[in-house]
Amino acid sequence: MYIIDLYIMNNIKNITIIIVTYLTNKKILLNCLNSIDKKINVIIVENSSKFKDEKFFLKKFKNLKVFCTGKNLGYGKGNNFGIKKTKTDYALILNPDTVLDKFFCKNLKVILNNKKFSIIGCQYINDKVYMPAGYFNSQKNERFRKNYFEEKKKSLIKVEWVVGCAMLLNLKIIKKTSIFDENFFLYFEEYDLCKQLTNNKKNIYLSKDLKVHHLGFKSSFTKDPSFEIEAEKLRNWHWMWSHFYFYKKNYNYFYAIFKTGGKFFKSLFRIILYLIIFDFEKKDKYLYRFLGLFSSIVGMKSNYRGKFFN
Repeated sequence: MYIIDLYIMNNIKNITIIIVTYLTNKKILLNCLNSIDKKINVIIVENSSKFKDEKFFLKKFKNLKVFCTGKNLGYGKGNNFGIKKTKTDYALILNPDTVLDKFFCKNLKVILNNKKFSIIGCQYINDKVYMPAGYFNSQKNERFRKNYFEEKKKSLIKVEWVVGCAMLLNLKIIKKTSIFDENFFLYFEEYDLCKQLTNNKKNIYLSKDLKVHHLGFKSSFTKDPSFEIEAEKLRNWHWMWSHFYFYKKNYNYFYAIFKTGGKFFKSLFRIILYLIIFDFEKKDKYLYRFLGLFSSIVGMKSNYRGKFFN
């Protein structure tokens, strides 16, 4: 029994959790950190020049290190920054607006016995917004969706992509310090990584035993009422920019045009429609989608940051 306990202890010490933050609400981050086993190394990468509550968190969590990047690097580059600071064989990429299920860390110790995975994704509790995993082939993905509730009874399900809010990386297999493509600022980074690994015949799984509560779009917080307006512009711009770039990179330019052409004209039509009826909030939504997609089509970098996200 002592040998088994020692082995599990070594397993848990061989993981680093990386949390990329940007003006994150103190309570949200506290809930996230409180759900993590205190024996696991945790790195916070603050995507700005100053982490406001650094002293509070370092005093409360002895397993925590904080690094400030100096500017907003985005999701992928921020996680690459954290991975370069990681000395363990495994890294758990975790959004700050998540809370681990009470059995998560216990199950994680057991899952590390599977040494052949490159990525293991998590289940999202009470999440009806999106699937946590799937396939790049549309027909295989549709079959997976239909059989999902049967499939998820398995301990590990072989898939081709997982959602990046919480995912375990095997750094012994993914032998790069810049794991995520830093051309992305927001969205599609994890799908791109999974696509590269799938192309190279690496194993990606979804675990039914790693469960996470995800609040969704609450990683950043400010009392300024215009912040959410700017955040929505940022999300819409980068959703479309990254959408096109992903298909262009992983397939080809003309396939990307085929996949996003309808969205281009839909956005243009809705900009005009909402201008006519004076619905400026919805007009802005589609304007920034249009601008993001247009920028990606003409080969511009993902450089839009808005007022609050530099």
